[in-house]
Amino acid sequence: MKVTRLFAEFFESEKASGIVLILCTIISLVLANSVMQESYEHIWHYQIGHHSVVHWINDGLMTIFFLLIGLELEREVYIGELSKLKNALLPIIAAVGGMLVPAGIYMIFNYGTVTQAGAGIPMATDIAFALGVLSLLGNRVPLSLKVFLTALAVIDDLGAILVIAIFYTDHLSLLNLGIALGIMGILFVFNRMKVNNWLPYIIGGFGMWYFMLNSGVHATIAGVLLAFVIPFGDGSEKTISYNMQHFLHKPVAFIILPLFALANTAVVFGNDWVEGLTHQNSIGIFLGLVLGKPVGVFLFSFVFVMLGVCKLPKELNWKQILATGCLAGIGFTMSIFITLLAFKNQAEAITVSKIAILIASLTAGFIGYLFLRITLRAKQSPGNKKD
Repeated sequence: MKVTRLFAEFFESEKASGIVLILCTIISLVLANSVMQESYEHIWHYQIGHHSVVHWINDGLMTIFFLLIGLELEREVYIGELSKLKNALLPIIAAVGGMLVPAGIYMIFNYGTVTQAGAGIPMATDIAFALGVLSLLGNRVPLSLKVFLTALAVIDDLGAILVIAIFYTDHLSLLNLGIALGIMGILFVFNRMKVNNWLPYIIGGFGMWYFMLNSGVHATIAGVLLAFVIPFGDGSEKTISYNMQHFLHKPVAFIILPLFALANTAVVFGNDWVEGLTHQNSIGIFLGLVLGKPVGVFLFSFVFVMLGVCKLPKELNWKQILATGCLAGIGFTMSIFITLLAFKNQAEAITVSKIAILIASLTAGFIGYLFLRITLRAKQSPGNKKD
């Protein structure tokens, strides 16, 4: 299977980012529950221009993260795993199953309650963490499995973005939204005119972000929309899309996502945090990520392969698909992001949800790693076994 240099770079940066995110999360949790708690929390709530530092990170810097996701999705659609329907169908179907089943499980416990808005929380997959765990298995991981997980996670993120845009918009300013889309239309014209200069797209991107921020639709959506009006061309190293994606990998992986982790995992474990895990919201998140993800990914994939709609890559087997579904249960970044939107101004619900997400993601990652390690080792002959 031919893999582009950019995909290899994407995988390498994402797996390294996963390790950095783990370290940042541990640091944040330790500081938030130490004698430095008050000072540490003050850092993230310090006001800059009428907004807190954490607000600028979540609504500003994370837009760049979504821009990178959009650029990666665009590349996958044009020349990557999603460019051929027969290759794209399996990860698309797996991702759909991995979103619907967790949301369904969550709603079983929370429908009709004040926390039902959190249904989108267990639908998400954290690409960085998932690929970070997969990287721990080294060269024994088949290339097709890496590509499958990456494509599934990217599609999953697209689904999460749509959920954010549709279900987590409290109010809508048609004027601001219209201006944002109007700027996008102008950039699209530049694209068709083959304007291959970064400057108009960067300036236009800032404009889209500002008006999207004031439209009621979450500002990060501007990042995804911007990605699809940046000229892709033939996808070569000479194109704006390639160079922008290449340029953003390191800042996103080693600055933006770590900052997001530090700012949003400053969770204080009170005396009753264990009791909070018995809340229907926590149960829905935990079962949605740990159980719903692998069941949804496996069940939808198996059914549609049996129906002949898509096919399983030759290098993969059903045990590996199930194990990959477990890794998809690492929600972390996107799950926390959706939590902040679902439970605005509900500090207790946010804290309880974050704790559930952290525990569920850790559990899903451990199960997925252990399961894959066993299945991949079993597949090797004794003479070729790698430890």
